[in-house]
Amino acid sequence: MSQQNTQIKNQAESQTELRSDLNIIQNWVADKSQVLDLGCGQGDLLAHLKTQKQCKGYGLEIHEDSIVSCVEKGLNVIEHNLNDGLAHFKDNAMDTVIMTQALQAVSRPDVLLDDMLRVGKEAIITFPNFGYWRTRFYLLTKGKMPMSKTLPFNWYDTPNIHMCTFRDFEKLCREKNLTILNRTVVDKNHQKSLSTSLFPNLLGEIAVYRVTK
Repeated sequence: MSQQNTQIKNQAESQTELRSDLNIIQNWVADKSQVLDLGCGQGDLLAHLKTQKQCKGYGLEIHEDSIVSCVEKGLNVIEHNLNDGLAHFKDNAMDTVIMTQALQAVSRPDVLLDDMLRVGKEAIITFPNFGYWRTRFYLLTKGKMPMSKTLPFNWYDTPNIHMCTFRDFEKLCREKNLTILNRTVVDKNHQKSLSTSLFPNLLGEIAVYRVTK
């Protein structure tokens, strides 16, 4: 197989294998833009943006195995704890700053959101909705902190220290005078539906927001 055919095959696999919520996010990222991915994991989104949309940027990650995976993909990745902020990045250094499923796990999500919009013109954030009906029902019937596919930890060992609902996050955006450019509500399989669109705070399990100043 020629080098060109191999590249085409790898790009097609990247497009096919991208997780549904990450596919939503990539549609909100402009071609050839500068991207910073906070808690980038194994770099799937960054790799996709690099090959499919010719984006450039960095990933921040704390777990060594994930960092190795990013390096193997040829990505620029920095070992970094998000609780330390983004002081190493200049104002408006990026077009888009992305953080997936980590907002609830940092010590000061409000401060980090400010930092994201200092560094980037836009921020894309995803987080689990604590107002989801199954979560409410679990609390009502069992009187214990909920556990699910989206929230798989016990209360004493969970990294999720600042759970919130869609309404909580939108209230924070209003307090900070931020503009919500896009919002998508999905289920645990990262799929959209009419019901989650009509009743997001009750039926939506995962939120995907795009915001700017």
